[in-house]
Amino acid sequence: MSGSTRSRASALSAWTTRRWLRVGAVVSLTALAFLGVTGAWMLQRTGSITENLVNVKSPALSAALQLEAALLNQETGIRGYGLTGTADFLAPYRQGLADQATSTVRLTKLLHGDATGLKDLKAVRDAAETWQARVARPIAAAPAGSPSPLATERAAAGKTDFDALRAALAGQQKRLRAERTQAASDLSSTMLLRNWVFAAIALVIAALSVLVFEGLRRGITTPLGQLGADARAIAGGDFAHPITPTGPADLRRLSGEIDFMRRRLVRELAFTEEARVSLHAQAADLQRSNAELEQFAYVASHDLQEPLRKVSSFTQLLQRRYGGQLDARADQYIDYAVDGANRMQVLINDLLDFSRVGRVHHELQSLDLGAVLRQALSSLSMSIEESEASITHDPLPSLIADPTQMGMLWQNLIGNAVKFHRPGQPPAIHITAAQDGELWRFTVTDNGIGIGPEYVDKVFVIFQRLHTKDAYDGSGIGLAMCKKIVEFHGGTISVDPDYRDGARITFTLAGEPPKTPDPATMPEATRADAEPGR
Repeated sequence: MSGSTRSRASALSAWTTRRWLRVGAVVSLTALAFLGVTGAWMLQRTGSITENLVNVKSPALSAALQLEAALLNQETGIRGYGLTGTADFLAPYRQGLADQATSTVRLTKLLHGDATGLKDLKAVRDAAETWQARVARPIAAAPAGSPSPLATERAAAGKTDFDALRAALAGQQKRLRAERTQAASDLSSTMLLRNWVFAAIALVIAALSVLVFEGLRRGITTPLGQLGADARAIAGGDFAHPITPTGPADLRRLSGEIDFMRRRLVRELAFTEEARVSLHAQAADLQRSNAELEQFAYVASHDLQEPLRKVSSFTQLLQRRYGGQLDARADQYIDYAVDGANRMQVLINDLLDFSRVGRVHHELQSLDLGAVLRQALSSLSMSIEESEASITHDPLPSLIADPTQMGMLWQNLIGNAVKFHRPGQPPAIHITAAQDGELWRFTVTDNGIGIGPEYVDKVFVIFQRLHTKDAYDGSGIGLAMCKKIVEFHGGTISVDPDYRDGARITFTLAGEPPKTPDPATMPEATRADAEPGR
């Protein structure tokens, strides 16, 4: 392949679909316009020849024949009148004169612009005028009743003049016949050429249609079909399937961009797969770490109870036996030891309850939250009576939940609302329940000391206390346990930071909590801490 050919092929390969369509449309329209002009010219040419043949040549020949017949009638009438003197012979003569005038006027109009034809007509008229002047009119002017002497005298001259007239008529008719024959031949040739031109137009239109269809197939539909097939293969999961650029430049660019996107998706998928594997490994490590932490919490809160119980028992025994027998500082130290042991006992019990949430108490059943609330209020009846608390609630729904955990939830929330009341003001607590889509949304609102906006997240952290143990007792596990219970039942819990007249805790519960993990994956302590006496 020569350099110019390669350069031309390279230039064509850079053409876009729009350019190919524009060039194809221009070429097709140009070809069709040329063919249309040619066809219109052929039709005009055929019409012009037909009109000339029908409206000029044939009528002119007919008028020439009529003129000849008129002159022959004149000659017959004059000869009969000259020889017999009978007036009846003048009728054909006079009718011939009228017909001659009519035919002459008609021929003059038909041959307008035809110098040769008009010249022939003039020759006929001149010859007719010569014969009429020398023979016809003198004989016709003779009186009727007897033969005219002029007929005999001028017979030879009349014959000579009329032969000249016949020759002029013959020449005129010969020329008109030749012209009509030529016009008919031209019409036949033009019609044949017209038929060939229209056949060529039909062939060119058919060829253009085939070329347009083939061009669209090769340049658009086939590349788009190939691109669609490649895209479907990739969408089917074969991300390694390459996209082959075909067709015009813009479709090749589109294929290249889609293939670039495919390669990027392959890289992203590879990265995502690596991240998923890493995340899975981290989740497994985290699950194992959580299991170990739960095991540690269980051991710390369960196995330390016995030695702590001994420490508490002996410090209390020491206080009873030797209280007042030692100095005041020794009694103070003993009080500190007893109080610390008791608080440690409460803290360990609370930690044990916290570690059991979701592991031991997971007996899900249809539960009336109103009945569970009444049981919780019964357990808190002493503190409620002492503080003169007023507790109201909306109708509560029935859910699939663990009864022990729901009891712990209500007891902690209401217990906190009662505990953190304003000095000198009885607690007023109201509980609401409203369905929110597939969840139930609950609020516990009180008129207590409230929770500052800066603590709305910290209050749900285990062992997080906002007050000293001298101001309010407790271990700092209550709201953390509430959070764990709510999340175990497929909900969320938070503090309303916009409520300023106390505290408002909002939480949601699902109608049925999510599936719990397989017990085989739980720590072994979940079986031991459910046994009596442990």
